Amino acid sequence: MTRVLTIEDDAVTAQEIVAELSSHGLEVEWADNGREGLSKAIAGGYDLITLDRMLPEVDGLTIVTTLRNLKIATPILMISALSDVDERVRGLRAGGDDYLTKPFASDEMAARVEVLLRRNSVPMTQTRLQVADLELDLISHEARRGEQTLNLLPTEYKLLEYLMRHAGQVITRMMIFEEVWGYHFDPGTNLIDVHIGRLRKKIDSPGQSPLIRTVRGSGYAIAEPV
Repeated sequence: MTRVLTIEDDAVTAQEIVAELSSHGLEVEWADNGREGLSKAIAGGYDLITLDRMLPEVDGLTIVTTLRNLKIATPILMISALSDVDERVRGLRAGGDDYLTKPFASDEMAARVEVLLRRNSVPMTQTRLQVADLELDLISHEARRGEQTLNLLPTEYKLLEYLMRHAGQVITRMMIFEEVWGYHFDPGTNLIDVHIGRLRKKIDSPGQSPLIRTVRGSGYAIAEPV
Protein backbone atom coordinates (compact mmCIF):
# COMPACT_ATOMS: atom_id res chain seq x y z
CA MET A 1 0.00 0.00 0.00
CA THR A 2 1.16 3.55 -0.79
CA ARG A 3 2.34 5.27 2.40
CA VAL A 4 2.10 9.03 3.03
CA LEU A 5 3.62 10.98 5.92
CA THR A 6 1.69 14.11 6.91
CA ILE A 7 3.69 16.60 8.98
CA GLU A 8 1.18 19.14 10.30
CA ASP A 9 0.79 20.74 13.72
CA ASP A 10 -2.84 21.83 13.26
CA ALA A 11 -5.00 18.87 14.27
CA VAL A 12 -8.04 19.94 12.21
CA THR A 13 -6.00 20.34 9.02
CA ALA A 14 -4.16 17.08 9.68
CA GLN A 15 -7.41 15.17 10.19
CA GLU A 16 -8.75 16.63 6.96
CA ILE A 17 -5.65 15.48 5.05
CA VAL A 18 -5.66 12.03 6.64
CA ALA A 19 -9.37 11.50 5.96
CA GLU A 20 -9.18 12.63 2.33
CA LEU A 21 -6.08 10.64 1.42
CA SER A 22 -7.31 7.57 3.30
CA SER A 23 -10.51 7.70 1.24
CA HIS A 24 -8.27 7.36 -1.85
CA GLY A 25 -6.78 4.15 -0.51
CA LEU A 26 -3.55 5.63 0.85
CA GLU A 27 -2.04 4.74 4.22
CA VAL A 28 -1.38 8.01 6.07
CA GLU A 29 0.76 8.55 9.16
CA TRP A 30 0.65 11.86 11.07
CA ALA A 31 3.44 13.71 12.88
CA ASP A 32 2.33 16.87 14.73
CA ASN A 33 5.70 18.60 15.06
CA GLY A 34 8.75 19.19 12.92
CA ARG A 35 11.23 17.19 14.96
CA GLU A 36 9.15 14.03 14.95
CA GLY A 37 8.27 14.55 11.29
CA LEU A 38 11.89 14.93 10.25
CA SER A 39 12.86 11.81 12.18
CA LYS A 40 10.12 9.76 10.50
CA ALA A 41 10.95 11.16 7.06
CA ILE A 42 14.64 10.28 7.44
CA ALA A 43 13.73 6.76 8.60
CA GLY A 44 12.03 6.38 5.22
CA GLY A 45 9.45 3.99 3.90
CA TYR A 46 7.12 6.72 2.64
CA ASP A 47 6.05 7.28 -0.95
CA LEU A 48 5.16 10.95 -0.37
CA ILE A 49 5.25 13.62 2.33
CA THR A 50 2.81 16.47 2.90
CA LEU A 51 4.68 19.13 4.80
CA ASP A 52 3.39 22.20 6.63
CA ARG A 53 5.64 25.22 6.20
CA MET A 54 5.27 26.56 9.76
CA LEU A 55 5.93 23.91 12.41
CA PRO A 56 7.02 23.83 16.07
CA GLU A 57 10.58 22.66 16.90
CA VAL A 58 11.77 22.30 13.29
CA ASP A 59 10.16 24.36 10.49
CA GLY A 60 9.13 22.95 7.13
CA LEU A 61 11.81 24.72 5.11
CA THR A 62 14.52 23.20 7.32
CA ILE A 63 12.94 19.76 6.93
CA VAL A 64 12.84 19.83 3.14
CA THR A 65 16.38 21.24 2.95
CA THR A 66 17.69 18.56 5.32
CA LEU A 67 16.01 15.74 3.40
CA ARG A 68 17.40 16.92 0.06
CA ASN A 69 20.89 17.35 1.54
CA LEU A 70 20.65 13.74 2.70
CA LYS A 71 19.74 12.75 -0.88
CA ILE A 72 16.26 11.65 0.20
CA ALA A 73 14.15 12.15 -2.91
CA THR A 74 10.68 11.39 -1.50
CA PRO A 75 8.17 13.72 -3.26
CA ILE A 76 7.11 16.58 -0.98
CA LEU A 77 3.89 18.61 -1.18
CA MET A 78 4.42 21.74 0.90
CA ILE A 79 1.28 23.21 2.48
CA SER A 80 1.28 26.67 3.99
CA ALA A 81 -0.75 29.71 4.97
CA LEU A 82 2.16 31.77 3.56
CA SER A 83 0.81 32.45 0.11
CA ASP A 84 3.08 35.16 -1.30
CA VAL A 85 5.17 34.27 -4.35
CA ASP A 86 8.53 34.65 -2.55
CA GLU A 87 7.56 32.01 0.03
CA ARG A 88 6.43 29.60 -2.66
CA VAL A 89 9.65 30.09 -4.58
CA ARG A 90 11.70 29.48 -1.40
CA GLY A 91 9.84 26.25 -0.72
CA LEU A 92 10.22 24.96 -4.28
CA ARG A 93 13.88 25.95 -4.52
CA ALA A 94 14.61 24.24 -1.21
CA GLY A 95 13.44 20.99 -2.78
CA GLY A 96 9.66 20.91 -2.50
CA ASP A 97 7.93 19.31 -5.48
CA ASP A 98 4.69 21.27 -5.21
CA TYR A 99 3.24 24.04 -3.01
CA LEU A 100 -0.38 24.38 -1.88
CA THR A 101 -1.67 27.34 0.10
CA LYS A 102 -4.18 27.28 2.95
CA PRO A 103 -7.12 27.21 3.00
CA PHE A 104 -7.29 24.50 0.35
CA ALA A 105 -9.92 22.23 -1.15
CA SER A 106 -9.44 18.62 -0.05
CA ASP A 107 -10.01 17.26 -3.54
CA GLU A 108 -7.33 19.56 -4.99
CA MET A 109 -4.88 18.46 -2.31
CA ALA A 110 -5.62 14.82 -3.14
CA ALA A 111 -5.24 15.50 -6.86
CA ARG A 112 -1.82 17.07 -6.30
CA VAL A 113 -0.75 14.08 -4.20
CA GLU A 114 -1.90 11.69 -6.92
CA VAL A 115 0.00 13.64 -9.58
CA LEU A 116 3.22 13.62 -7.53
CA LEU A 117 2.90 9.90 -6.85
CA ARG A 118 2.26 9.17 -10.50
CA ARG A 119 5.09 11.43 -11.65
CA ASN A 120 7.45 9.60 -9.34
CA SER A 121 6.40 6.23 -10.74
CA VAL A 122 6.73 7.12 -14.45
CA PRO A 123 9.96 5.66 -15.86
CA MET A 124 12.32 8.39 -17.05
CA THR A 125 13.02 6.26 -20.14
CA GLN A 126 9.40 6.50 -21.30
CA THR A 127 9.34 7.87 -24.84
CA ARG A 128 5.68 7.58 -25.81
CA LEU A 129 2.35 8.36 -24.19
CA GLN A 130 -0.95 6.91 -25.35
CA VAL A 131 -4.61 7.42 -24.49
CA ALA A 132 -7.01 5.42 -26.68
CA ASP A 133 -5.83 6.09 -30.27
CA LEU A 134 -4.07 9.34 -29.31
CA GLU A 135 -0.28 9.02 -29.24
CA LEU A 136 2.41 11.48 -28.21
CA ASP A 137 6.06 10.85 -29.13
CA LEU A 138 8.20 12.47 -26.43
CA ILE A 139 11.33 12.33 -28.60
CA SER A 140 10.07 13.77 -31.89
CA HIS A 141 7.28 15.81 -30.21
CA GLU A 142 4.88 14.39 -32.78
CA ALA A 143 1.23 13.89 -31.90
CA ARG A 144 -1.12 11.56 -33.76
CA ARG A 145 -4.71 10.49 -33.37
CA GLY A 146 -5.31 7.36 -35.36
CA GLU A 147 -3.74 7.94 -38.78
CA GLN A 148 -3.86 11.73 -38.51
CA THR A 149 -0.81 13.78 -37.51
CA LEU A 150 -1.75 16.72 -35.27
CA ASN A 151 -0.08 20.08 -35.79
CA LEU A 152 0.40 21.43 -32.25
CA LEU A 153 1.87 24.74 -31.14
CA PRO A 154 4.56 24.48 -28.41
CA THR A 155 2.22 25.42 -25.55
CA GLU A 156 -0.49 23.11 -26.85
CA TYR A 157 2.02 20.25 -26.91
CA LYS A 158 3.15 21.00 -23.35
CA LEU A 159 -0.46 21.12 -22.14
CA LEU A 160 -1.32 17.87 -23.91
CA GLU A 161 1.77 16.13 -22.53
CA TYR A 162 0.86 17.18 -18.98
CA LEU A 163 -2.71 15.90 -19.36
CA MET A 164 -1.56 12.62 -20.92
CA ARG A 165 1.07 11.96 -18.25
CA HIS A 166 -1.80 12.05 -15.78
CA ALA A 167 -4.46 10.39 -17.91
CA GLY A 168 -7.64 9.60 -16.04
CA GLN A 169 -6.92 12.16 -13.31
CA VAL A 170 -8.62 15.52 -12.82
CA ILE A 171 -6.04 18.30 -13.23
CA THR A 172 -7.04 21.62 -11.67
CA ARG A 173 -6.63 24.97 -13.39
CA MET A 174 -4.05 26.01 -10.80
CA MET A 175 -2.00 22.90 -11.47
CA ILE A 176 -2.06 23.66 -15.20
CA PHE A 177 -1.03 27.28 -14.64
CA GLU A 178 1.92 26.12 -12.52
CA GLU A 179 3.09 23.28 -14.77
CA VAL A 180 2.51 24.73 -18.24
CA TRP A 181 2.94 28.47 -17.73
CA GLY A 182 5.01 28.56 -14.55
CA TYR A 183 2.48 30.77 -12.74
CA HIS A 184 2.06 30.16 -9.01
CA PHE A 185 -1.11 32.22 -9.02
CA ASP A 186 -4.26 32.43 -11.11
CA PRO A 187 -3.86 35.42 -13.46
CA GLY A 188 -7.63 35.60 -13.84
CA THR A 189 -7.65 35.13 -17.62
CA ASN A 190 -9.24 32.63 -20.00
CA LEU A 191 -5.79 31.43 -21.09
CA ILE A 192 -6.45 27.79 -20.19
CA ASP A 193 -9.92 27.77 -21.75
CA VAL A 194 -8.51 29.08 -25.03
CA HIS A 195 -5.78 26.43 -25.19
CA ILE A 196 -8.10 23.60 -24.15
CA GLY A 197 -10.50 24.76 -26.86
CA ARG A 198 -7.74 24.65 -29.47
CA LEU A 199 -6.65 21.18 -28.35
CA ARG A 200 -10.22 19.90 -28.55
CA LYS A 201 -10.57 21.12 -32.14
CA LYS A 202 -7.38 19.31 -33.13
CA ILE A 203 -7.81 16.12 -31.09
CA ASP A 204 -11.56 15.58 -30.79
CA SER A 205 -12.60 15.99 -34.40
CA PRO A 206 -16.24 15.49 -35.44
CA GLY A 207 -17.08 11.78 -35.52
CA GLN A 208 -14.37 10.84 -33.01
CA SER A 209 -15.02 9.92 -29.38
CA PRO A 210 -13.99 12.95 -27.27
CA LEU A 211 -10.98 12.36 -25.02
CA ILE A 212 -10.70 15.73 -23.25
CA ARG A 213 -13.40 16.44 -20.70
CA THR A 214 -14.21 19.36 -18.44
CA VAL A 215 -14.91 18.52 -14.81
CA ARG A 216 -17.14 21.38 -13.72
CA GLY A 217 -15.73 23.28 -10.76
CA SER A 218 -12.56 21.18 -10.69
CA GLY A 219 -10.55 21.25 -13.91
CA TYR A 220 -9.87 19.00 -16.89
CA ALA A 221 -9.02 15.39 -17.63
CA ILE A 222 -8.03 13.30 -20.60
CA ALA A 223 -9.18 9.69 -20.56
CA GLU A 224 -10.31 6.71 -22.59
CA PRO A 225 -13.82 7.25 -23.99
CA VAL A 226 -16.57 5.81 -21.81
